[in-house]
Amino acid sequence: MDELRYPIGLFEHEGEISREQLQEWMADIESTPSRLRDAVAGLSDEQLDTPYRPGGWTLRQVVHHVADSHMNSYTRFKLALTEEEPTIRPYYEDRWAELSDGKSAPVELSLTLLDALHSRWMIVLHDMQHEQFARAFVHPESGKTIRLDWNVGNYAWHGNHHIAHITSLRDRRGW
Repeated sequence: MDELRYPIGLFEHEGEISREQLQEWMADIESTPSRLRDAVAGLSDEQLDTPYRPGGWTLRQVVHHVADSHMNSYTRFKLALTEEEPTIRPYYEDRWAELSDGKSAPVELSLTLLDALHSRWMIVLHDMQHEQFARAFVHPESGKTIRLDWNVGNYAWHGNHHIAHITSLRDRRGW
């Protein structure tokens, strides 16, 4: 079951983050919208409403979740860049996925949103000075201080993780 839930494993990174690593992660974030669009291309509504694993979200919910999550992350980046270690506001992603837009809206809405959102996010990321990646926010649920460089990696992983949910289901089902 873990291989279905975490098809690429969990995000892990310890220690310093090099400029090269940041550039790789930023490239992943930049390409997430197009790769997500490719992952769902040609799927019917019935296929989009199929859970990627038993008890998991449907592919439609996964697409909308990526948009919801990445909007929150973009906001957290901007807060960390403009405030001193702000405490961010968490959200209940599982509850958001159960709202009508997450359960039934056309995926094109979130794909279009991600195109624009990631274009703006990349403007910010590419303009950041290396020392700005050491800025951080506090997550109130864990109490952890999260640096922006680490969070770039986390969101590169996040996009890859959810794209793998879709592509691995497509492979298993022969879609």
